[in-house]
Amino acid sequence: MNNVPNRLYKHSKQKAFRLTPAKFILFGFSLIILIGAFLLCLPQSQADGYNISFTDSLFTSVSSVCVTGLVIVDTNIAWSFFGKTVILLLIQIGALGIMSVVTIFSVFAGKKLGLLDRLTIQESLNNFTFGGVLKTFKSIFIVTMIIEAIGAFLFFIEFLPIYGIKLGLINSVFHSVSSFCNAGFDIFGSESNQFTSLLTFNDSYLTVLTTALLIIVGGLGFIVWNDVAKNRKFSKLMLHSKIVLTTSGCLLLIGTIGFFIFELHNPMTLQNMPIQDKLLNSFFQSVTTRTAGFSTILPSEMTEISNFFTILLMFIGGAPGSTAGGIKVTTFTITILTVISYAKNRDEVQIFERRLPQGIIKKVVAVVAMAMLIVIASTLILLYNENISFMQALYESVSAFGNVGLSTGITPQLSTASKYALMASMLLGRVGPITAIVAIISTGKDKKLHYRYPEGKITVG
Repeated sequence: MNNVPNRLYKHSKQKAFRLTPAKFILFGFSLIILIGAFLLCLPQSQADGYNISFTDSLFTSVSSVCVTGLVIVDTNIAWSFFGKTVILLLIQIGALGIMSVVTIFSVFAGKKLGLLDRLTIQESLNNFTFGGVLKTFKSIFIVTMIIEAIGAFLFFIEFLPIYGIKLGLINSVFHSVSSFCNAGFDIFGSESNQFTSLLTFNDSYLTVLTTALLIIVGGLGFIVWNDVAKNRKFSKLMLHSKIVLTTSGCLLLIGTIGFFIFELHNPMTLQNMPIQDKLLNSFFQSVTTRTAGFSTILPSEMTEISNFFTILLMFIGGAPGSTAGGIKVTTFTITILTVISYAKNRDEVQIFERRLPQGIIKKVVAVVAMAMLIVIASTLILLYNENISFMQALYESVSAFGNVGLSTGITPQLSTASKYALMASMLLGRVGPITAIVAIISTGKDKKLHYRYPEGKITVG
């Protein structure tokens, strides 16, 4: 009998620390971020003459793992080769998801993944079905390595005459990984010209278009890759892929036209460029604002309307299950369709001759609401702590939540409180608002109610 309390205590303790897939993802990202921060705090990680604080190292680690690209210090001059390698690894892990580490080590160790491991992989990849998740992950990993290798080769053609073999190869690999992972980190800065991003390459078609293509492919998502590879015709694609491809294409076109019009007569950006360069940079701006964070023209020199347009695109982001952030293009499309459906007095939301289940619509409402609350909270914190305009605070907040990395130049001057607010936004944006709230609130028990209250009436709108 004396063993009964001990057994009950152990059982309750095990239940308390049992990790659901959502909790595992949030905890896993947080753990990798902390490890990255401690590594970046090492003297070996920092360039000579730099003494980067733990907060700034943590900010860099969060930005890397969350594939955002917001930086406190210039990546090229503030970090040593070892530090840049750490950042690159954090970007790769963050892009593939925390389960990449678990899966890779399990495969190499010959360990079979358990049921919870497979469920977590499914959750982290936004996969529809449980079957074949391990095979799907292996395919993703291989395809990722191949695409990044092709990107590095194309960049090397451009960088070889400029930087030489060794530095050209390093820059090519780093930029290819950062581009495909939609991370926005670059190592092109110098002591006299920091935070340059791609400003010096804004007339290089090879560099700009290769970067844009890597961003687009990375931002489409693993589900779409697999679907397009299996079903070559658009009519045979599943609904998810059709929505992602159609919405992404429309947003790219609208973004290109919008930036071209808004910046056409701006002497600080497009006005003095040849027409082909105007179109090139307008297209790239449309691509990068969706989640990548590279710049061929400075956001601080763009017009007010362009920056607001950028905020809208950053908030939308890319596709679910991809390296992109934001509320995602599927969420955006379903939100618009729900409004149209209500306006037409229809009971169901329909697209491509399919109706959407009510559960999806509820999730979309929750995602948009959570995203707006996160952005509002971080914007208020920035406005309270910093002497900046509302547009600058909103721009930085949306960029952090959307894991974009574009900035009007205020990031290095932010206070400690503002940095931690943006770190929280980046993490919640990368994990996903719903996954994060489920991980924080859910106890893992079945909360389904077996009764219903009477209907209540309320006026809305």
